[in-house]
Amino acid sequence: MELRLLGYVVAVADTGSVAGAAEVLHITQPTLSRQLRDLERRLGARLFAREQRRTVVTPAGAALVARARALLADAAAAEQEVREVAAGRRGRLVVAFAGSGINGPLAAALAAFRTRLPDVTLTLVESFDDNAMSAGVAEGEYDIAVQRLPAPDHRLVTRHWWEEPMTAFLPADHELAATDGEITPGELARAPLVVWPRTESQQSYDEIMEIYRAGGATPTVAAEARTVQTLLALAAAGFGAVVLADSFRALGRRGVVARTIRGTTTRMSLVWRRDTLNPLVSTFVEVTSGR
Repeated sequence: MELRLLGYVVAVADTGSVAGAAEVLHITQPTLSRQLRDLERRLGARLFAREQRRTVVTPAGAALVARARALLADAAAAEQEVREVAAGRRGRLVVAFAGSGINGPLAAALAAFRTRLPDVTLTLVESFDDNAMSAGVAEGEYDIAVQRLPAPDHRLVTRHWWEEPMTAFLPADHELAATDGEITPGELARAPLVVWPRTESQQSYDEIMEIYRAGGATPTVAAEARTVQTLLALAAAGFGAVVLADSFRALGRRGVVARTIRGTTTRMSLVWRRDTLNPLVSTFVEVTSGR
């Protein structure tokens, strides 16, 4: 049944006459009368009756009018939603992020995005694996990723957002924790290393090992763990140093002292599909640029 016909039925019920409905609908009265007769024949039910110069709704007509109002309202809502999604005012944005991202400016950017577009559904996915985040964006699982080490992929756009030093999170009673200021990669080698398995995040693991190689040392791996919280707990327990982006200071783990590693830096980047169809991606990128 066409929405147009449902609108005709509702208009007659609301105005109480075919003539009044025809005027509201901007069609001729004969055309409207013919459409209503055709509809009654198709349904096998009388929808309206004449009563003292007024058109009244029959019980069958009342049932159709109730359904018609709901369907017309749903159709109008659907049309409005489609227009708003196409215009980038509503919809869904899936953001994958590294832990160091949420400890940096990402949280503030998400809040600004929410303020600008309160009707958008934000879905956040934390990931430990840079390759998995880049692949997720390339394959359409995520709309955008906030990550340190994007994978090279011609399908992706990568934009540098901010950078920060790498930092050693040391047991509070370690000799290096008693010093102030930066430590060198060579000094860092005096502490055993607590790190995630290379299979968990190959790029991040290799980045850490490169810091030790720059200091002419090979680290002694004292323990491995798969989450930042566990890594820091092991550092606090005296197992050794954890090397992370400096923004992880925000976690404020007791029993751990943070020392910036001299000469190191790591970047946080935004990554999205070059041919993305989601207009919310460009809005999010604008927000991260402070616009």
